[in-house]
Amino acid sequence: MEDERHPLMPQMQLDELLAELQVRLNAVLATRDRVHALLEAIVSVGSELDLDTVLRRITETATKLVDASYGALGVVGQENTLIQFIPVGLSEEEIARIEHWPHGLGLIGLLIKDARPLRVGRISDHPESYGFPPGHPPMGTFLGVPIRVREVVFGNLYLTEKRGGGEFDEEDEAIVIALAAAAGVAVDNARSYEVSRRRETWLQALSQVTTSLLSGADPREVLSSVAGCARKMTDADLVEVLLPEPSRQSLIVEIAEGEGAEELPGAVFVVSDTLAGDVFIQGESMSDPDMQTVPRPGSPLRRLGYGPVLMVPFGNVPDVRGVLVLAKRSGRLPFSEADQQVLQAFAGQAAIALELAEARRDAERLGLLEDRDRIAKDLHDVVIQRLFATAMTLMSTIRLIERPEAAKRVQHAIDELDETIRKIRSSIFALQGPGEMAAPGLRGRIVELVEGAAGHLGFMPGLRMEGQIDTVVPDPVAEHLVAVLCEALSNVVRHSHATRADVLVEAAGAELVLLVTDNGVGLGETGRRSGLRNIEDRAARLGGTAELMAPEEGGTTLRWQVPL
Repeated sequence: MEDERHPLMPQMQLDELLAELQVRLNAVLATRDRVHALLEAIVSVGSELDLDTVLRRITETATKLVDASYGALGVVGQENTLIQFIPVGLSEEEIARIEHWPHGLGLIGLLIKDARPLRVGRISDHPESYGFPPGHPPMGTFLGVPIRVREVVFGNLYLTEKRGGGEFDEEDEAIVIALAAAAGVAVDNARSYEVSRRRETWLQALSQVTTSLLSGADPREVLSSVAGCARKMTDADLVEVLLPEPSRQSLIVEIAEGEGAEELPGAVFVVSDTLAGDVFIQGESMSDPDMQTVPRPGSPLRRLGYGPVLMVPFGNVPDVRGVLVLAKRSGRLPFSEADQQVLQAFAGQAAIALELAEARRDAERLGLLEDRDRIAKDLHDVVIQRLFATAMTLMSTIRLIERPEAAKRVQHAIDELDETIRKIRSSIFALQGPGEMAAPGLRGRIVELVEGAAGHLGFMPGLRMEGQIDTVVPDPVAEHLVAVLCEALSNVVRHSHATRADVLVEAAGAELVLLVTDNGVGLGETGRRSGLRNIEDRAARLGGTAELMAPEEGGTTLRWQVPL
């Protein structure tokens, strides 16, 4: 019997060795296949530059490599909160049944607080287990691995329910750790590409805005362009431009683009009671990862279902011109610090361009006013006075005309001249005022006084006005000037017996000067003091001086001078 048994022993040992060799060979082949799949996955993940696409591809690849039923990638934000959650393996119906995405509690929160790989055979057995939200499918086995970008935790990969009923092993963990390392590089590349792309967009948008403003485009159209560019740069779902009303106590939505924007234009926000108001007052940007958690139930953004928000001021304190508001739908990735920096620079440059455009419009308006002022002065000082002198000459000639018919024609010519003078005066007032219904400016009031005195004097006084009288003379000073001129002309009418009088009003530098000169009888021995005390008192109240002089050539000169 022994002779029969011994030949079988070597055969049995050989079969066992061959079987063990086959197992090890299969393991080597399986490892080779997984390494090959891992390398393909790393290349695939690294080939994308769009961040959202990169994140989803990372999640799908990790799920496939370890044969998990479900996978997710949670992006970690400030204060160790989940700001984005990308699930894989759930159908649309299953996602709809889940009451809410994880808030960062349980094992998910443990991985956020302690960023080290974590493997669990049964989730419910772990002491940190918190349970699942209502509607969430049951899950047992768990593998979590952090993703780091430049040594900072960007997020975590969560993998559950290994197919076949087994548990995740050390090899699964090693593969996911390797993928996470490559994922960190891919995320960093995608971020860098996104920043450079947005900066390029920013430069193009800034050039477009500046060119439009400085070429004379309507500011509202330019602000609409600014809003569109900002929305494109940050991939926002909604953009608003809020501008202050005249009292600067409220902000009004002037422009809104995006989902639900049709109900926003015209909305009013009190500066002292809104986040946009804080940005407007402080001149500093503000962002919030989720407006749904902000304790402001009446917020339109919250009502419309928006989450992340970014608010940027137009300009710096104290010259903030408005607020640019950008928002994304709830559940989307919040605005990054790079978004905030680029948009703040863009809004600051846009504010400067708006200021330059406003200054250009003011300069054009001032030039127009100067032209109108010059035309009005020429009309009065040259045209009206010549017409008036001609009318006076004709009036003195009527009594020398013997034929009634000829006298009647001359009188008709005088009436036509008077009507022409009235029309020219109306044109002068229209040139000097902002509109047809506006009250006459200071220059117009001076013209009325001087022309009104002509009927009492029997001749038209000369009148010359220099400087931007209607724009640089404050209302209180203007009232004093009119009263002094009225008093001075009254004195000329009552006391001078003059045949000529001249009025000069000059606003030059920081002073306003009124000169009233006549060729009358002069001051006399006692001097003409009628009304002078009142004129001096008005000058003194304004910090100026008043002086009545008798020139060597005769007559009287009143000089009334006050600071502006």
